[in-house]
Amino acid sequence: MLSEILEFAMLFAFGFSWPFAIAKTYRTKRVDGKSPAFMAIVITGYLCGISAHLVEGTKLWLCIVYLVDIALVSTDLALYIKYSRASRSGASRDLV
Repeated sequence: MLSEILEFAMLFAFGFSWPFAIAKTYRTKRVDGKSPAFMAIVITGYLCGISAHLVEGTKLWLCIVYLVDIALVSTDLALYIKYSRASRSGASRDLV
């Protein structure tokens, strides 16, 4: 039971930061300093965590937390793609 609580705390801590990153990206429409490769690696790590729980058949409720975190990182990644394309095309001033 303690390992579940600690894993949840880790997922919550990581997931807690993403809404702030998403809000900043959405507000500023800038993706300077963001790494799509890093976000893809984080998503891959979360998918591995889900896979481990599915293989073991234990702690399936934690998969929901992983999925929420994946959704948050994916949202930030989608914003990265949207705004990086806009800045490359010179349309960033039209987004404001």
